[in-house]
Amino acid sequence: MSESPLTGDRFRIGYALAPRSVSSFIQDSLLLHAKQRGVDLIKIDLDKPLVQQGPFDSVFHKLYDEEWKKQLEEFSILNPTTIIVDPIESIEKLHNRVSMLDADAVAANQGMKFPLIAKALLANATADAHQMFLALNKEGLNGIKPPIILQEFVNHGGIIFKVYVAGDHVKCVKRKSLPDINEEKLGNSENLIPFSMISYFADNEQSDESLAKLMEAAEMPPSSFVNEVSKQLRHALKLHLFNYDMIRDSRVENRYLIIDINYFPGYAKVPEYETMLTPCFLDIAHQKRSRENGNLDQSENNKTHEAESNGHKMDQLENNKAHEGESNGHKMEK
Repeated sequence: MSESPLTGDRFRIGYALAPRSVSSFIQDSLLLHAKQRGVDLIKIDLDKPLVQQGPFDSVFHKLYDEEWKKQLEEFSILNPTTIIVDPIESIEKLHNRVSMLDADAVAANQGMKFPLIAKALLANATADAHQMFLALNKEGLNGIKPPIILQEFVNHGGIIFKVYVAGDHVKCVKRKSLPDINEEKLGNSENLIPFSMISYFADNEQSDESLAKLMEAAEMPPSSFVNEVSKQLRHALKLHLFNYDMIRDSRVENRYLIIDINYFPGYAKVPEYETMLTPCFLDIAHQKRSRENGNLDQSENNKTHEAESNGHKMDQLENNKAHEGESNGHKMEK
């Protein structure tokens, strides 16, 4: 459907998600919260061409196949002011962990010390992409099938901070992470340890009760710091929707490390996620309407300039006629 101006106070946000991703984003609570604030979330029919649907203020999607890319391109040509969240080329950067690390300025293989975390190079939805190992030495690295990406393991108090970003809106939550490891216990172990076995090498065995106390006592990073990091990442990645995992180095006070970034995460896991996403919808919808108004203003300016130009031409024509009349009058007098 070619673009037609959207009028009124309501905004239309289309979403295109694989069936397995719908429940992690679209919940009744979000639909209701958004609707009460003037935003209608509309499911895009994947069995119909995108250009036959809409109009939309924005299209949110988490699809990557070539056919969908083609549909997005065609839709964008016909609907140039509709905002696509997010551009395919920006999303693809996060599917490759090398380009992902470029964004958070982590230098791989430079001055790192064992033990090292080994991850698959491609960060996608496959089981292999989420399988990770702890390599204790060079011999351990030989047991992993390349291509891989390496990160130095850092003790971080068993707490990870998961930061969710939706445009300018950010929420940070704390979660249980891998325990701190005791390097003495690692001394007599194998060269390569699956992540599922790391707890056997923990510095201290922890009960559920002690873990709960640890979680409660863990101090959150300053919100101003989290917001600034999120802002810088958003500009570097050119994305609206993502989350990143951040840890606090136990060795150095107030030293934080970003260890992973994911596109379009499961926002429904975040407490009161509706209050975070709905303002993001509104921001993007207002941005779209501003684009439309800008186009209309430009069109009106063009019409005004054209009218002024035609007016000047008419004035010039009248002046020419007047001068011609005066000249003929002078000839007659002679």
